Amino acid sequence: MAISLHLTTLLVRDYDEAIAWFMQALEFTLIEDTSLDSGKRWVVVMPPGGGAGLLLARAADPAQQAAIGNQAGGRVFLFLVTDQFSRDHERMIEAGVHFLEEPRHEAYGTVAVFEDLYGNRWDLIEHHKGYAPR
Repeated sequence: MAISLHLTTLLVRDYDEAIAWFMQALEFTLIEDTSLDSGKRWVVVMPPGGGAGLLLARAADPAQQAAIGNQAGGRVFLFLVTDQFSRDHERMIEAGVHFLEEPRHEAYGTVAVFEDLYGNRWDLIEHHKGYAPR
């Protein structure tokens, strides 16, 4: 049996501002943008190297609005893996991405925490050669 994670919902204030940020700052690709009932849209973006995508979902009520930017309670929420940390770190800084720390070297590779446009925390990681994530 093959089971895989396909999408993770990310609450956003506005579809278009989120699409623009992910495409410009992280170079994600817009996979789908389909209008639904009640002004909702099915908006999916994916990183350029593939993997699971994000379903950008506009917050629809006060509870969802309160969760924008804090979907993991202040912890790192998502992990963006790269094959060349220095290239992508530099490009992201030039695109205005806010990093919360300088790059650091851990047993698993090089990593730095950054925030998306709403304040959710992400890791940018380049794993050491031969490292197999569990």
